[in-house]
Amino acid sequence: MVAREAHNLEVGGSTPSPATNLNIITMSKYTWKQEQQMLEDSFARALLVEYNIKEVTTQRQAINGTREFEFPVPSRRRYKNGENLRLAVFKSGYVRNQNSCSSNYQINPTYKRKKKWVFMSKDGTITKTYTTTSRAKVYSGLARLNYMLEFYLRNYNINTNKAG
Repeated sequence: MVAREAHNLEVGGSTPSPATNLNIITMSKYTWKQEQQMLEDSFARALLVEYNIKEVTTQRQAINGTREFEFPVPSRRRYKNGENLRLAVFKSGYVRNQNSCSSNYQINPTYKRKKKWVFMSKDGTITKTYTTTSRAKVYSGLARLNYMLEFYLRNYNINTNKAG
C-alpha cells in the first residue's frame, strides 16, 4: 500500500496544477520587464558609442524611473561655452528639456483637442467649448529614448555624422 501511494503521488494530470500556472504567468511578466529594461540599457549604451550622448541619471532619478542624458551640444546656441543640452525621459510618459532658461519644458508631440468648461452666469449655467493643445505621452521606455534621439537629431545636431 505504501509503494502504491508513493507511485500515485508522482503521477499528475496532463495539465499543470494551478500553482504552476500562476508561476508561469508571473515569470513571463517578470521576464518581459527584464527584457524591456535590457533593451533600454543597450539603447542608452548605443547613444554613448554612436552619438557621444552620456547618461547622467542620479540615483534618485533612477529610483523614480527617470533617465537623464547630456548631449554634446550647448543648451542654447547663442552661448557656446555654457552648459550642454540635457534631456530626460520620465516613467510618466514625458520627455523634457532639463536645462532651459527658467523651467523644464516638455517636448512630447502635440495634438489639438476640444475642452468644455461650465460657468455660472445670471441666466444659469453656460457650457463653453475651447480648442486646446495637449501633449501626447510616450508610454514605452524604448520609444521615449528613441523620440528623444530623434528630437536631438532634428533640432540640435547640425552635422548628423556619428561621433569621432
